[in-house]
Amino acid sequence: MVTLLPHAPAMALRRWLGLGLSVLLCFSLGCALEKKVVKSKVGEKVGLPCCHEIPSSESLHNYRVYWQKNTTDVVTAYAEGKKMYEHIQFPQRYENRTEMDTRNLTLWISPVEILDNGSYQCVVQHFRHSQNSYVLCDERVTLIVTADFSDPNVTAEVFANSCESAEMVVRCSSHGGFPKPKISGALNNMSVEWNARWVSKSSLSLYNVTGEVQLNVTKDTEFSCTIEYDGFTKSTSLLLKKTNDCVVPTVSPSYNVITASSIIIIVSLLAVTLAARYFPRHVCSHCCKPQDSVEEDVKECTKPMSSKVSSETSSV
Repeated sequence: MVTLLPHAPAMALRRWLGLGLSVLLCFSLGCALEKKVVKSKVGEKVGLPCCHEIPSSESLHNYRVYWQKNTTDVVTAYAEGKKMYEHIQFPQRYENRTEMDTRNLTLWISPVEILDNGSYQCVVQHFRHSQNSYVLCDERVTLIVTADFSDPNVTAEVFANSCESAEMVVRCSSHGGFPKPKISGALNNMSVEWNARWVSKSSLSLYNVTGEVQLNVTKDTEFSCTIEYDGFTKSTSLLLKKTNDCVVPTVSPSYNVITASSIIIIVSLLAVTLAARYFPRHVCSHCCKPQDSVEEDVKECTKPMSSKVSSETSSV
C-alpha cells in the first residue's frame, strides 16, 4: 500500500487529462453544452441544424445520419448516401414534408405544423469498410412552433346606467393561436384582472381565448386588451363612452304642500263664486233690469205726478 501512494497523483492526473481531452474533442466536433432552440410559425419552412457538417473532401457515403423526434419517431435516416427505408417505419405525417441537406445535414420541415413542436435529435456516425463505425456527435435541438392569434375583438355591454356612472361588461376574444396565451387588459394604464377561459382540443392544438371583466365607467375611458404568446403580442383598444342621457327622478310634493295648494284652490273657487253672485245685484241705477222691475219703477214714478195734477185741479 505504501509503495502505491507515489503513483496515485499520476493516475489522477491522467484521469483529468483524459476528461479535458474529451471536453476539447466535444467542442471541436461541435458539441454544445446548451440546448439549441429554433422557433418557427405554422405554415413556414424551418431548418434544424445538425451537430456535424461533412467536409468537402468526403461524401455522405461514409456516414450514417439519423434525425429523430423525442427519441421515438425517426423523421429521416441516411446510410451510404441513400435514405434508409428498410427496418425503419417513418411517421406518415412527415411524408413529403421533410428533407435533409446532404452537406450540413440540416433537417428542413415545410410547412410547419403544431405537432412538429418538440425536441429533435441528430445522430451522426462515421464509418469505413475497414474500420468499425463510431458516433461523431449526438445533439438535441428544440423546435418551438407558434401560431398567430387573431387581433383581439373587444366589445362592451352596458347593463346599468345613471347620471354618475355606467356599469358595463367588457369582453375580449381571440382565436386560432398557439401556444396557450396570456390575456391582459388596461383601463387608463391601470391593469385589470380578467375572468378568462381557454378552449383547445389538446396541448398541441390551436387555442381560443375569451376574457371578461366588469367595469364602472364614470367618464369616457380608453380600454385596451392584449394577447401574449411566446414573445408575440396582439393588442386592440376600445373607447368606453359614458352616456349622458340620464333621467332625473321626479320628487313627489310633500303632504303640507298638497294641503296648502288644496286650500288655495278651494278659496279661489269660493271667491269666484261669490263675486259672480254679488256684482249683478249691485250695478248702477241706469243699468238694464228685467221687464217686470221696469214696469214697477214706471208705476212708482207716475204716482207722484198724478197726485200733483189732482191737487192742482181741485184748487182751480
